Amino acid sequence: MAMISRRKFLTALGAASGAAMVGGAAWGIDASTQRSAPRTQASTSGPLVLITLYGGNDGLNTVIPYTDPAYKAARPNLGYDPSVVLAMADGLGLNPKLTGVHGLWGQGKLAVVRGVGYPNPNLSHFESMDIWQTANPADGAGTGWLGRWLDATGTDPMRALSVGTTLPLALRGQSQSASAVTATSINVPGGPQFEKPFTLMQAPGPDRTGLAGQIAGSGNNLIKVKGQLDALHTHIPSTTGPPTTASTPGSPSGAGRTRSAGQGTLSASDVTAPLGIVAALINAGSPARVYQVSLGSFDTHADEKANQEKLLANLDEGITSFLDAVAANPAGRNAVLMTYSEFGRRPIENASGGTDHGTAAPLFVAGHNVKGGFYGEEPSLTHLDANGNLVFNVDFRSVYATVLEKVIGFDSKDVLGGTFPTLGFV
Repeated sequence: MAMISRRKFLTALGAASGAAMVGGAAWGIDASTQRSAPRTQASTSGPLVLITLYGGNDGLNTVIPYTDPAYKAARPNLGYDPSVVLAMADGLGLNPKLTGVHGLWGQGKLAVVRGVGYPNPNLSHFESMDIWQTANPADGAGTGWLGRWLDATGTDPMRALSVGTTLPLALRGQSQSASAVTATSINVPGGPQFEKPFTLMQAPGPDRTGLAGQIAGSGNNLIKVKGQLDALHTHIPSTTGPPTTASTPGSPSGAGRTRSAGQGTLSASDVTAPLGIVAALINAGSPARVYQVSLGSFDTHADEKANQEKLLANLDEGITSFLDAVAANPAGRNAVLMTYSEFGRRPIENASGGTDHGTAAPLFVAGHNVKGGFYGEEPSLTHLDANGNLVFNVDFRSVYATVLEKVIGFDSKDVLGGTFPTLGFV
């Protein structure tokens, strides 16, 4: 059964301001892939910073096979001229808006995993994103892949933080969930004068079972997160934005070089502000092992070039500014950023100057200690599947296995329900 949202709860209280939706929710999802004795592993990396690109980012115009004649044949209008592509290697180059990311490639700090997908791809935004976020290619049902890690590793609501107004399925477990925040501090509903009575309201008791127990548990975790953020806040610059407001589980709502980390209003089409908040928390000593931010929408059925370029420019600014902001911090230098989207786009452009839903696509892994280079094979543009889409070469669960074991430090079999080969980017 889904937990009542913090927003509905706070509205019922008549609160003027809200706070983060945090863990402890019973989402009524299958935990069959969990083991009774999960094993943690040594990790020299982390935290993991996930960047979710909602809408299906066009991988072929992100990492561009500009020397392949089949690319220009498939995209006579949408394809990029070789003169503007940021050359990498193997006849591939980056979108011209990814100048900062291209610099990371030159420094050996960017890994590109090519041809990532899963068997029998689903071309529905919602169903494919569920598949990615549950790591269940069969039907996308069940708990989030990181939610299962949370279920197996304790009750601290600061282990994983989603910076934004919603909590993605990936971070929801059966008994535990990540915390969703929109800033580096939290205001208790009604202001400081209501903090003590609000805290008392969240205390567990024999009369609080079922839904009432879930509400109390969520509020109790809110107080825990507030306490830890308050302790960290003395180390965070004052430009980290306004206090956080209420957030609810569901679909996504929506550190630039020219702004202070964390400054700015959160927006679905901007990833710089949430990555700035993540950078500020890491630099202040946050214990979180996982952070999640989102950017959208990459659903470029029409006028793709302008729309995708705007989003990729924002992604470029967010990634490079984040890595600049954490470069002097030991924990920050170990941070690993990873992008993913629910699918790529079709190789052939459509009549509206865009591309339709496709399959396999590249994803980025970036960080000061990432082992840069290409991983996986580039999908063929001439040997397509029966629907005219790219054939994947790397199962996304191999990427998850890699970050689980080498970044988070957890046995991937306890999350993925099987063994998948790891990659060498960390």
